[in-house]
Amino acid sequence: MEIQKLNKEIRTKTFEKMKKKSPKQLTTSWYQDDLLYAGTGKTIFIIIPTIGCSWALGDSGGCTMCSYISDSHFKPLDTVEIFELFVGEFEKYELTENTCVKIFVSGSFLNPIEVPIITRYKILKYLSKKKHVKEIVVESRPEYITKNVLKDVFSCLGDKLFELSIGLETSNDFTREEKINKGFSKEDFEKSVETIRSLKNSYNIKSKAYILVKPILTNENEAIEEAIETAKYCERVGVDRVSFTPITIHKGTLLEQLWKKGSYHPPWIWSAIEIINETRKNVSIPSFMDTSGFGSRRGPYNCKKCNKILKNAIIESNIKQSLIEGINCECRLHWIGDKKSSSLNRSKTTIKHLPLI
Repeated sequence: MEIQKLNKEIRTKTFEKMKKKSPKQLTTSWYQDDLLYAGTGKTIFIIIPTIGCSWALGDSGGCTMCSYISDSHFKPLDTVEIFELFVGEFEKYELTENTCVKIFVSGSFLNPIEVPIITRYKILKYLSKKKHVKEIVVESRPEYITKNVLKDVFSCLGDKLFELSIGLETSNDFTREEKINKGFSKEDFEKSVETIRSLKNSYNIKSKAYILVKPILTNENEAIEEAIETAKYCERVGVDRVSFTPITIHKGTLLEQLWKKGSYHPPWIWSAIEIINETRKNVSIPSFMDTSGFGSRRGPYNCKKCNKILKNAIIESNIKQSLIEGINCECRLHWIGDKKSSSLNRSKTTIKHLPLI
């Protein structure tokens, strides 16, 4: 596909300019309140370096919006080194009774090329011995989610809850293939969800779908409608949770190229609020709205008066699974105009001035 060729060219140029970082520089973590399956608790987020996402490193060039490959080492890492980096981050935090650990590898945790089997084993075995760690969450593309791999995971974890997060992005096949360049179909996604469901009688396993808000070549109104419809689809096929990810402009991506030329604008925060409110009204499974990049130049933005207020309201609503109501701002009228005009003229970019005749 032409989009893959363009994506690969941009990615290659980005790799050439990137400054090499040590595994220690690429390793990071943070700690925050979260809603676990067991109720409110704390989550430790840990990013560990790997060789990099196989999809992004391949001929396809990866997804059009993603630059997480920049957090990779590009060379195989020693198993002991990765494990020690993980433990070093984990031990920075004091565990509460309900603690979740989310492990990010800028790719697929279940891909043995990215995370060697022995590395995966050591990390999961280590967490299995931590009394207060109740849940472990990882990310993976569908092709690596098999019964044999999951049985191997639980041979390490025992009865701890294990959630697999899958970047479905959208239930619209055209958007996923032609705009995002995701590289898998709805059928692939459904097969992985069914694999997870088939093991629920034997293991404490869950699934989560990431839903992208406003891919390239998508206007504001289309973005809202597609995100809500995708959440409904996820519930129908048996996903346990959904998490919306509004676009933030990542460096070295096709998305960034379009943004720099004025052909893309991140979604409004008002759009994120409409999506999460409508989802909670119409979908019974838990839903979350990621607020990364909110209020920044490269992320979802309303105005300086309400950016922070609404971001904090969304964070609180994620914990309570509540609607976000009773907040207003004069910029909301601009958002309504943008949403309505995008439906009328089918424009994929913000129209600042409409013709008078």
